[in-house]
Amino acid sequence: MTCMPYFCFILKKHNMEKRLNVEALEPNAYKAMMGIVGYLQTTALSNVHKHFISIRASQINGCAHCLNMHTKEALNNGITQQRIFLLSAWKDTNLFTEDEKSILALTEEVTRISEHGLSDAVYKKAVELLGENYVAQAIMAIVAINGWNRIAVSTNLAI
Repeated sequence: MTCMPYFCFILKKHNMEKRLNVEALEPNAYKAMMGIVGYLQTTALSNVHKHFISIRASQINGCAHCLNMHTKEALNNGITQQRIFLLSAWKDTNLFTEDEKSILALTEEVTRISEHGLSDAVYKKAVELLGENYVAQAIMAIVAINGWNRIAVSTNLAI
């Protein structure tokens, strides 16, 4: 039997084999990753922006573990289900502010960096709306969640 690529991906995910535990095997590397998390807590990034970055990057990367964690956190922090459900379609709604749209565009392009890099248009719009320091902090948040996504997906981290 053949299946469509998306459904094959889902089938593979349901039959996940246990893999290595990065935290147990490489505690210093894990501690370094947690250092970035600690840094992000000191930044000016709004909680909404941090949640949107984490959820949108995790959607793109197919990281069930991180999606489960970050959507729960977002709900607990007052972000509506409707806005969470529509994050992947943010360009087609009026539910997001210009700042949020800029953060989401930045998140998508940095997460998909190999496709065409970070475009001048998205970069300039973000700096114009948010300022250079805020954009630098947002890029660090995007880099961090992409790192966590790669750890979780490559090790079959359970939800």
